[in-house]
Amino acid sequence: MPVEITWWGHATCTLEDSNIRVLTDPLFARRLAHLRRRRGALPPPGAWRADVAVVSHLHADHLHVPSLARLAQGTRLLVPRGAPRAVPGLRRLTHLRVTEMAPGDVTTVGDLAVRAVPARHDGRRLPVGPHRSPALGYVVEGEARTYFAGDTGLFESMAKEVGPVDVALLPVGGWGPYLGAGHLDAGRAAEALARLAPRSAVPVHYGTYWPIGMDAVRPHEFHAPGEEFARLAAERAPGVSVHRLAHGESVRLEVAP
Repeated sequence: MPVEITWWGHATCTLEDSNIRVLTDPLFARRLAHLRRRRGALPPPGAWRADVAVVSHLHADHLHVPSLARLAQGTRLLVPRGAPRAVPGLRRLTHLRVTEMAPGDVTTVGDLAVRAVPARHDGRRLPVGPHRSPALGYVVEGEARTYFAGDTGLFESMAKEVGPVDVALLPVGGWGPYLGAGHLDAGRAAEALARLAPRSAVPVHYGTYWPIGMDAVRPHEFHAPGEEFARLAAERAPGVSVHRLAHGESVRLEVAP
């Protein structure tokens, strides 16, 4: 049975595996604080439908409470441990079934096992205060093993912590002209791909949101990361098929038995 990936923009994807729909870091806003959506239509209401949604960390472009509020009654929501205490709005989403996750935790949804894995990223809601909630990636295991990295930098034990995977959804950029620590740009994402050695990869987290008034500041950081990642991946991980999707586009990936 094929696995289908749809990229809605930024870090928001739908993964369909074993007749289960997994939604990653739901963000359905045209504007978020100083960011505006510059490319791709807003995800349609059909994108809100999921059996389980996963949140990688507490930054507002990944844990967006108004977007989570649109999920249907009873949707499973996996969040980093401590998230409900750190984000009061999350506690008001009583229509969702919230499970807090830490690296190594596994939650079963139908025939899928969703495993939380470490990420190297600032997991705080705000850029100040103590670190009380980890940034996570997730490995979704069903017909395929799909790694959603969330936001992360490279780290030495990445391949060991993530384990063998068939598909990698990797961030290759950001929402501003400069990437800070704890992020993958196109080059570091290609290095991550070489370490993980999946069969297929989809670049995400680029070319969607940009700070208002900064359209002319290093615009290549908005437009180029997906193409640059595909070029570098062909050099550093030539055995991996890279699928560079347009917003709202899907790819069906056959999984070897």
